[in-house]
Amino acid sequence: MTVIERDLLIVGAGPVGLFAAYYAGFRGLSVAIVDSLPEPGGQVTALYPEKPIYDIAGFPSVRGRTLIKNLVEQAARFDPTYVLAERATELAHRADGTLRVSTDAGTTFHTRAAIITAGIGTFTPRPLPAGQHLVGRGVSYFVPDLEQHRDQRVVVVGGGDSACDWALALEPIARTVTLVHRRATFRAHAHTVSQLARSTVDVIPEAQVTQVHGDSRVERVTITGPGSTPTERDTDAVVAALGFTANLGPLRTWGLELSDNRYIRVQDTMRTNLPGLFAAGDITDYGGKVRLLAVGFGEAATAVNHAAVHVNPEETVFPGHSTDIPDGSAKETT
Repeated sequence: MTVIERDLLIVGAGPVGLFAAYYAGFRGLSVAIVDSLPEPGGQVTALYPEKPIYDIAGFPSVRGRTLIKNLVEQAARFDPTYVLAERATELAHRADGTLRVSTDAGTTFHTRAAIITAGIGTFTPRPLPAGQHLVGRGVSYFVPDLEQHRDQRVVVVGGGDSACDWALALEPIARTVTLVHRRATFRAHAHTVSQLARSTVDVIPEAQVTQVHGDSRVERVTITGPGSTPTERDTDAVVAALGFTANLGPLRTWGLELSDNRYIRVQDTMRTNLPGLFAAGDITDYGGKVRLLAVGFGEAATAVNHAAVHVNPEETVFPGHSTDIPDGSAKETT
């Protein structure tokens, strides 16, 4: 069994967790980060690494992949310990007031405080029933690398933001892009839908991909609309952007106070109802909560500053400004 001792454990290596790791280092805390995914970045890395993000302060536009790269680099100066592809499963309070958190792979963390930045928890893509037999062989649920689809004939299935964004992002790279949505209207932002209307993407509403054909790889799809004759279309790739289901998983067993059975209730200090345990980002809930990355970054700073006082009561909540410190670090980590 591996035992890792740190001042602070961050559960979730998405954007908010990565910023929390930087900020904890800034406050002089040693940090470990645990995440069930095999690389940092959370939903951004898994769902939309190539998607431009427009609401991050200081960046008129930044791709998801670049944002995560920058956050990892920002935190790296304080040398956080990453434990990836392991899910935090058990929480216990030790006799000395510290926390013990265990993972499904047998790693144990002894920590003086923890911050949960797990986004929406564990997320699983909704399957495309017709294409299950060819997942990984032309059928995918995400687009981690646009270049993989250069010069391909791509069919995107779905009507939400991810489906429409991927269709538009693939348009200049793929040979052809077809977007199939089972409804007449789209759930995506109005601006995105307007862009689709002006693009060369072949949009087929009120239809479904009812069959995906091919032996070793995708070769073509059957598209069926209400009252219409099914049509076949040659294709090299199918992107099933049908959304995903989220689950708090083992966090439900920790004794946390939950809201709507899916969010963690926090105080204005980002404290949960459990001693030494804080939370930040989309997983939290409180009056007036707005689920945006920009808000999550602020919550991470709030959580870390209050966790720093929990770890060392002689500290103050206000850390000072990084611009007042020559090297940008409040303390060396221990």
